[in-house]
Amino acid sequence: MDFFTAEFWLALLNIVFIDLILAGDNAIVIGMAARNLPIHQQKKAVLWGTAGAIGIRIIATVVVVQLLDLPWLHLAGGILLLWIAYKLLVQEEDQHNVKAGNTLWQSVQTIIIADAAMGIDNVIAVAGASHGSTLLVVLGLLISVPVIVWGSTLFIKLINKFTWIVYLGSGVLAYTAAKMITHEKAFKEFFEERPAIYWSFLVLIIILVIAVGLFTNSRKKQDVQEKSREAL
Repeated sequence: MDFFTAEFWLALLNIVFIDLILAGDNAIVIGMAARNLPIHQQKKAVLWGTAGAIGIRIIATVVVVQLLDLPWLHLAGGILLLWIAYKLLVQEEDQHNVKAGNTLWQSVQTIIIADAAMGIDNVIAVAGASHGSTLLVVLGLLISVPVIVWGSTLFIKLINKFTWIVYLGSGVLAYTAAKMITHEKAFKEFFEERPAIYWSFLVLIIILVIAVGLFTNSRKKQDVQEKSREAL
């Protein structure tokens, strides 16, 4: 992918947005892992822990990008990413059981290990959006790091205030998933020869994911209201 093309910059913007929309758990992990440290060590834990986590994530994403050349992995990755896009819309208010470190090194270790365990969604999404470009993967993560470290709390507040951001993020993930599926070798030629079907498929997948998410959230809201009435 040429560095000076609009396609490159759109793909980079897509990767940065994916990193940010999936950064909520990172912010929670970082905060909980460093909460027991003295204030002057908390910043060091955040910086070193995030640097280690991002390093591992870059390596993991590059590996996944290479593996996508194997048969059917584009399809498998696309289906997994569709599930991630759906879960982003209907995620529960779960508890993050992250053990706080009592020393700087313990906190750094916790941040790196927890982020690696929780980062599979990000790895799959970024690998799919990178179109096989390692440069895009690295640039996207490097641009996102300062925002994840210093601005993730603000970003979470924005998401809570403007719920449409989450639906936009889910739509971007669904779009990336659909493109991964169409790039599967078994289907690629079919979609390339039929642009109308290709774009219809992308739009249909995006609409389906958001519609199912809206329906699930609506049912959950109704269940909560019914339980509240029964309690009264």
